[in-house]
Amino acid sequence: MGSDVIVRAAILGVTAALAAANPVFAQTVPDMVSRTALRVCGDPSNMPFSDRKGDGFENKIATIVADELKLPLRYFWAPSGPGFIRNTLQSDLCDLVIGYAAGAEIVQHTNPYYRSTYVLVTPKGSPVGDVTTLSDPKLKGRHIGVFAATPPVDLLLAKGLMGDAKVYPLIVDHRFETPLADMFADLKAKTIDAAVVWGPLAGYDVKKAGGDLVMTPLLKQGDEPDYSYRITFGIRHDEPDWKHKLEGVIRKRQGDFNKVLAEYNVPLLDGAGKVVAP
Repeated sequence: MGSDVIVRAAILGVTAALAAANPVFAQTVPDMVSRTALRVCGDPSNMPFSDRKGDGFENKIATIVADELKLPLRYFWAPSGPGFIRNTLQSDLCDLVIGYAAGAEIVQHTNPYYRSTYVLVTPKGSPVGDVTTLSDPKLKGRHIGVFAATPPVDLLLAKGLMGDAKVYPLIVDHRFETPLADMFADLKAKTIDAAVVWGPLAGYDVKKAGGDLVMTPLLKQGDEPDYSYRITFGIRHDEPDWKHKLEGVIRKRQGDFNKVLAEYNVPLLDGAGKVVAP
């Protein structure tokens, strides 16, 4: 998720066709990166990831990257969703996407700078507040909120839980629609019993709820799918110098990134898939 929640990741041409046809040539292609500014591709209204005011956690991380590179920070704004990468990064209007799920071939990935997972969000005191897997029989017959076309939907279908579910739109223009706010309002009104949400998307609003909502990471158990994702910086293909430079920033400033993620209540997992924060 933002991340493009899943992640920008449920989200989202390829620029590597030339490389595939001639790998020797691909190794010599110069990085098409601005040398005078850190040009970030961002959504202007996609909290808690980013917004024009710079209030999102990806904004804060972009500021840290710019500080380390000693470059001024510039944004090219475009709504996330289909066409985001084509209209921004691939059009050379910017050079960096701050949050992208590892594995998507449309971008070249740096090493990940965090790993997170989907979570179950419940009202305080809920009888399903301790559920850590969608296979838990406690969820049977419960009204569960879920975003359309996200990875947990398949398991909810397999477990026969979609009949009582409420589905919220995933890809919207966040300037005009607020599906997460609608979902959490339904939770507080007890229209739904629980919500399955990408953790980095949920964490900030759970924190703002002041204890009225509880967030429980959904962890892989048995033969269930793994609902955790490693999040990277996304860049254009065939820019090896830029990739190595950014990975150097990640190594040096990982502690600063972690502080930002903790501030926004992003659930973090270690390399073994165990919860380490918040």
